[in-house]
Amino acid sequence: MGEQKTYVAVVDDDESFARAIGRLLRAAGLEAILYPSAEAFLLPVPMPNPDCVILDIHMRGMSGLELQRRLGREGNTTPIIFVTAHDEPEVREQAYSAGCAAYFRKPVPGQCLLDAIRKAAPQKRPLTTDH
Repeated sequence: MGEQKTYVAVVDDDESFARAIGRLLRAAGLEAILYPSAEAFLLPVPMPNPDCVILDIHMRGMSGLELQRRLGREGNTTPIIFVTAHDEPEVREQAYSAGCAAYFRKPVPGQCLLDAIRKAAPQKRPLTTDH
């Protein structure tokens, strides 16, 4: 039988970056769900729960760190990988202190991002009817 899909949410207000990451993920056999903002990610729409979230730190509206804190308060333990164009040591420290799985400065080397996703996301096992 086939394998269960790994869903990765990409939350970034940089549309070209998000599209590029979406293409990278699909080429690697992952399912990408793109969100243009933290607020869009929080909307109650019928989407699969992501196995991992790639989250920009600096966005218009709610920041990535604010979204991470909110998800944590709600008991959401989905692994978060932060990306940012403006790396600041104190922000990086806040991200790691809050439990992010990885932190990258843009542009992110594709293989490094894929390796971080594979390490952070729960491993999917093939669906079988055999026991």
